[in-house]
Amino acid sequence: MSLSAQNKQLRRAVFLDRDGVINRCIIREGKSLPPHSMEELEILPGVPEALKALRQAGYLLIVVTNQPDVATGVQKMENVEKIHAHLMGHLPLDEIRACFHVDADNCGCRKPKPGMLLEAAEKHGVNLANSFMIGDRWRDIEAGRRAGCATILVRGNLEKTKTVEPDAVVDSLAEAAGLILSGKIGRK
Repeated sequence: MSLSAQNKQLRRAVFLDRDGVINRCIIREGKSLPPHSMEELEILPGVPEALKALRQAGYLLIVVTNQPDVATGVQKMENVEKIHAHLMGHLPLDEIRACFHVDADNCGCRKPKPGMLLEAAEKHGVNLANSFMIGDRWRDIEAGRRAGCATILVRGNLEKTKTVEPDAVVDSLAEAAGLILSGKIGRK
């Protein structure tokens, strides 16, 4: 089988950032931060329905999230694990991958590096060129670009530190899912 025929048989995925895409960020001292406990976790409106529609269309749904607060001691690993278990139990997700490093660690998994996406693609047999990265920060978009995915930025994050050039900009995961399912975005 030729390489191009093999690539066509690979699966499609939607990679999703967690905070600001799936769940509401917590605003503390003017910063957009992840929830620190189950009590702070709030799934954003339309997320379950959007994920269900993407799943029914045949997409794998893989969360790729930076969680450096664990390394800095601001967040407890057990709280992140509880949040992830809850998300896996209540949403049609295939996997959640998290990077617990800070920038200074220079690891390959911390977005904007594409390590989490590349590892998940290898594990699940994903064709990255037919896949999407949805995030609310420049790091998400850059990671998606480096992995070869089409990218969608969800507006709303307070971060204004970098200019990104996503393939599309939307207001919610539901809007991103509609764009993907319409076929109006993607790399063919």
